[in-house]
Amino acid sequence: MDFRKLLIIGLVLGAFTVTSALAVEGGNPKKGKYLFKKNCKTCHTEGAEGGPITPLSKTMAQWDRVFKDNKHPNDAWKDFSEKDLLDINQFLFDHAVDSDQPETCG
Repeated sequence: MDFRKLLIIGLVLGAFTVTSALAVEGGNPKKGKYLFKKNCKTCHTEGAEGGPITPLSKTMAQWDRVFKDNKHPNDAWKDFSEKDLLDINQFLFDHAVDSDQPETCG
């Protein structure tokens, strides 16, 4: 194998490792999508108080930081269990703009 092939293989494996390290673990994205649509879309649509937000609004790393740092104004997350927040985070992460399955939640 020449140097370029080894470099490409190394970069691909490195990218996979970094993406895996950022990945949310244990959330149910189907339940997260349901919870997001049921609870979050009321404030996060065009013209609503929180403005439009979809999974495509952030990268996978940005979604993880939002939930890791518990960054949401006011007490909007106070009624969610830790598992519910993990499920919502998993849905947003899995369909973020830089994921392999980007989507809105329409």
